[in-house]
Amino acid sequence: MSEENFFDVEIVTPERVFYRGKVSMVEFNTTEGEIGVYKKHIPTTVILEPGILTLHEETQLKNAALHSGFAQILPDKVTILAELVEWPAEIDEERALSARTRAEERLNEKAEGLDVDRANIALKKAICRLNVLK
Repeated sequence: MSEENFFDVEIVTPERVFYRGKVSMVEFNTTEGEIGVYKKHIPTTVILEPGILTLHEETQLKNAALHSGFAQILPDKVTILAELVEWPAEIDEERALSARTRAEERLNEKAEGLDVDRANIALKKAICRLNVLK
């Protein structure tokens, strides 16, 4: 693929610069659904939802678990400010399985005072982690 089809992506969390590089496309989940961004995309800002982040580099695809944040999309650069992003090697599968089980149990019990939104987010994050490991 020609170099002219690539654009810059920078992903920053409160703890680190997670990724900085050139890609031909980046995919992630937003509150409006999953999107793929190419160079020369119309400028916009979106709110991120838990899901798999896919970076289409020149010779490989890189996947990561992206939990939440914001993305600024410009014609020649995408900047993601994320709460948390994890490469597959950084994910503890047993911990993610336990988190999914706990969240599912909370939602099924429907206990009084349950913060349903928080339990749903915990479930989405656990599923996101497990999906990126597949």
